[in-house]
Amino acid sequence: MSGKITFTMVKPDAVEQGFTGAILGKIAEAGFRFKALKKTQLTVSDAERFYDVHKGRPFFRELVDFMSSGPIVAAVLEKENAVEDFRKLIGATNPDQAEDGTIRKLYARNVGENAIHGSDSDENAKIESRFHFSEREIF
Repeated sequence: MSGKITFTMVKPDAVEQGFTGAILGKIAEAGFRFKALKKTQLTVSDAERFYDVHKGRPFFRELVDFMSSGPIVAAVLEKENAVEDFRKLIGATNPDQAEDGTIRKLYARNVGENAIHGSDSDENAKIESRFHFSEREIF
């Protein structure tokens, strides 16, 4: 059975363009409940640790630099089948390949600046949530 939580970040490009409210609204409209929410900024070190799984890949440094370039909005979300349903809501990593109405189709600039992050597994949802929020911050 799939888990009930997932983790997301509204990325610096979408925050800078003023899309945070619209994106959070689409998430709420899709039936997700916000268990934790905050605006913050990743340091270079934070971004390196968060994206450590991609270390050694050609895009790693660019990803770290981008994710630490400005504020993000991090959230823990709750819903039945959270990870899978959220991945459908945000759409393909490349907004040109994303379905109409998905967050990335509506708000992403390109494959690198794709507006939003969503956990890709139940296990990663827990890890990523704990990275950004202490236990006392998740309700």
